[in-house]
Amino acid sequence: MRAQSSATTTSRIAVATPGAERPGFGTLQAALGVVAFSLTFPATAWGLEGFGPWSLVAVRSVLAAVIAGGCLLALRVPLPARRHWAGLAVVGAGVVLGFPLLTTLALETSTTAHAAVVVGLLPLTTALFSALRVGTRPSRTFWAAALAGAASVLAFTVQQSGGALTTADLYLFAALLVCAAGYTEGGRLARVMPGWQVIGWALVLCLPLTVPVAAFALAHEPVHLTAHSVAGLLWVAAGSQFVGLVVWYRGMAAIGIPKASQLQLAQPLLTLVWSVLLLGERLTVAAPLTAAAVLVCIAVTQRSRG
Repeated sequence: MRAQSSATTTSRIAVATPGAERPGFGTLQAALGVVAFSLTFPATAWGLEGFGPWSLVAVRSVLAAVIAGGCLLALRVPLPARRHWAGLAVVGAGVVLGFPLLTTLALETSTTAHAAVVVGLLPLTTALFSALRVGTRPSRTFWAAALAGAASVLAFTVQQSGGALTTADLYLFAALLVCAAGYTEGGRLARVMPGWQVIGWALVLCLPLTVPVAAFALAHEPVHLTAHSVAGLLWVAAGSQFVGLVVWYRGMAAIGIPKASQLQLAQPLLTLVWSVLLLGERLTVAAPLTAAAVLVCIAVTQRSRG
């Protein structure tokens, strides 16, 4: 009874949230989430300078869960209703565990620029999952713009890789699927509870798995602490894994999953900029052309009505 009562209260709080009432504010929050996510790959590359892939993923999840759990305890947030735990498990499996692990494994052999453009297909994948899971029916204009954006990103990816798919690409394509499922389920849950509680409980739910994995990985993978590796770990834990997802889920709850997902078309291009500034990677001539095409697609999808 307490869980059901708390769910009702949480639902009322979510409805009263300013971001839920003002689509413009929701768009801003989703955009801030995209900016946070755009730093994830460069930060992961920094983290891999001092940690093994399994250590980095497990430790980042544990640190993010400590932050989230502390917030949940400090605010005395009651447990979610039992009917929400299955959805939280999907968020945990896709966003907390699956996507970070698969992309980290890919970045062992792939550049951040290449990984970023492959993951640029995430908006279309999320929109497809949304249509299947929550029954959204975007307009034909929306789908045409989304497909055009995805085609632009895919063309850029093929041009960068020379048309050959690698093991890293397979990791990245698998990451697209699990992340889209987690985003969709998280966006659905963010309609009945605050977005920060969605990712907070998902992180806490994963602790029984991430803590022993972190301990085992740290004992078997070499660790070399440097300024880059520590900064990368802290960012992917606090910025990407918690704060970024908090504003992202709030944004999705306010403006809808399909439209929010299309803002991520800008993410690979932002990541390209960070890869040049932070990692010294070379930006190809095709990047500005892709950027222009993607920004046009974002404008169309944001104006279209589902």
